[in-house]
Amino acid sequence: MPLLMAPCNREMEVRKISADDGIRKHLMELGIVVGSKITLISGGPNGVIVIVKEGRLCLDGAIARRILVA
Repeated sequence: MPLLMAPCNREMEVRKISADDGIRKHLMELGIVVGSKITLISGGPNGVIVIVKEGRLCLDGAIARRILVA
């Protein structure tokens, strides 16, 4: 399911990132790669706030739709 639709406060694993290489590289620099753990804190149609490793990130809704988690 897309990260935008994931349940809040539950650790999920990133399964696929369907974006171009530039966005994928930027997400990799932030610690979001296939196989990494991510926790959605809050979300809405315009964006999400997630915990990645020890930090919190705010992601745009368009990017959150491209990150598939399970």
